[in-house]
Amino acid sequence: MGVPVRLVTLIAKLILFLLLLAFAVKNGEAVTVRYLMGLEWQVPLSLALLVAFALGALLGLLAASRQIVSGRRARARLRKIAPTDPA
Repeated sequence: MGVPVRLVTLIAKLILFLLLLAFAVKNGEAVTVRYLMGLEWQVPLSLALLVAFALGALLGLLAASRQIVSGRRARARLRKIAPTDPA
């Protein structure tokens, strides 16, 4: 009689949320992010880090998208070639 997977997932998500919330509270001081041409953005440190992480993840997915699409196409070609009934 094991613990349901949904319960474990819920507990893991709750712990992750609480850790991220504690990080945001501890790093709430404002920082200035400076861009080109004199543009500036006053934002809490935790939000600046979250935006930087999200942009990095997005750029990583964008860079990997070509490989993902070509892999899907190759699998689709192989499914057409492979016999559908193994018996």
